[in-house]
Amino acid sequence: MHNSMITTALELPGHAVVKNFGVVRGITVRSRSIVGNFFGGLQSLFGGNITIYTQLCEQARAETYEQMCRHARQMGANAIIAMRYDATEVMPGLTEVLCYGTAVTVVPANS
Repeated sequence: MHNSMITTALELPGHAVVKNFGVVRGITVRSRSIVGNFFGGLQSLFGGNITIYTQLCEQARAETYEQMCRHARQMGANAIIAMRYDATEVMPGLTEVLCYGTAVTVVPANS
């Protein structure tokens, strides 16, 4: 499934939804390592973007996005609409990242 077939919108421009498979998701729970906390703490002393945490967040989002896409492909979908991310602190130092959307089959609108 190509990234152009995944959208946060409720419809895919130029396409018509012909089948709805329901919600698909990817989920991961991440923790910061001792080394990450140490370097993150050092970076926070100087302010600005704390790159070690930014990288951790990006990795978690990428992982959950790929899981969601895999879930949609397993269902037979060729697109995902209404895609969202959510994050919840499970406990101090543990964060759940969720990526979800609606798996659909779409066809070009003029067919």
